[in-house]
Amino acid sequence: MTARPENAHQARLLRLLRDNGANSRAQLGDLVDLSRSKLAVEVDRLLETGLVVADGLAPSRGGRRSHNIRLNPGLRFLGVDIGATSVDVAVTNAELEILGHLNQPMDVREGPVAVFEQVLSMAAKLKATGLAEGFDGAGIGVPGPVRFPEGVPVAPPIMPGWDGFPVREALSQELGCPVMVDNDVNLMAMGEQHAGVARSVGDFLCVKIGTGIGCGIVVGGGVHRGVTGSAGDIGHIQAVPDGRPCACGNRGCLEAHFSGAALAEDAEQAAREGRSAYLATRLETAGSLTAADVSAAAAAGDTVALELIREGGKRLGQVVAGLVSFFNPGLVVIGGGVTGLGHTLLASVRTQVYRQSLPLATGNLPIVLGELGPVAGAIGAARLISDHVFSPA
Repeated sequence: MTARPENAHQARLLRLLRDNGANSRAQLGDLVDLSRSKLAVEVDRLLETGLVVADGLAPSRGGRRSHNIRLNPGLRFLGVDIGATSVDVAVTNAELEILGHLNQPMDVREGPVAVFEQVLSMAAKLKATGLAEGFDGAGIGVPGPVRFPEGVPVAPPIMPGWDGFPVREALSQELGCPVMVDNDVNLMAMGEQHAGVARSVGDFLCVKIGTGIGCGIVVGGGVHRGVTGSAGDIGHIQAVPDGRPCACGNRGCLEAHFSGAALAEDAEQAAREGRSAYLATRLETAGSLTAADVSAAAAAGDTVALELIREGGKRLGQVVAGLVSFFNPGLVVIGGGVTGLGHTLLASVRTQVYRQSLPLATGNLPIVLGELGPVAGAIGAARLISDHVFSPA
């Protein structure tokens, strides 16, 4: 079991080294509110735990040269991002740089036992390459609401068989390390915050459009989960009064009208009705369509595909406009599998938000695509568990 910091000062030092890389004692002293003697004591204690190591001499700032300090290069975190139809597993070092990454198709509806057998097999493959002897912690993202303190999914609409499953407890026993569990979109937000487009932003929204739709809410640099962990579940905000039935049991939810699954259904209907020769050809070849097919059709100039994307972006934009007026974020990030729809989607969302939200909220509001693509959630998962490991026990 990895050692943990003794106090908040040590935790702060560990997170600074994680986020900024190796630093000299003098530079660390500039960043934390500690006297030189107190800083020396805390750094020496961290050196004794093995969480940090000496890393040569720093450049001189006048007088005796200071030693560089860095996180132990042998620390390893496992980041797992479980989606509705695939899973990403990554091994990172202490600075959350990805050392190895695997992606495999998977159906979350097969249930937690089957899914975690696959996750553990993927983790074992990464270990077998020599990237890690073991893991100092693991972060897990799942595509549904999570009761965060316990690490337990709660009534997830697209995850039958997962309600109440003790994810954190079960995987901690299997992996032999601490485990933290969160909703996948919260982890995508954390990933973009750590290494992506939101690096310098303290208050932002991260909208994930995949099989479902969710929103990570970052306030003052930290994820806002709400009282029970369901904050940001925007896929079940009503977008169309008395609209389509949704998996959650209600009607007209945003997710039922614009998500990866909804877009695929609309594309198949258009193909069968003969409105798009391009989509009809792909449907005949593959037997079914996905959001990626719609993206390919749009890229080829198919007018039906472009209209499906614009209409979906309009509905998403209407919901995001309400969020922007309410929350006044400094940035909106759009991510997830459907971002292959690219700038057609982005333009539609921007149009609605800039038209409907107050000028004071949108006057300097970037609405952008995420930078990290399929590894955003895995990096966020590693960030989540490192936050835990780098906190006082």
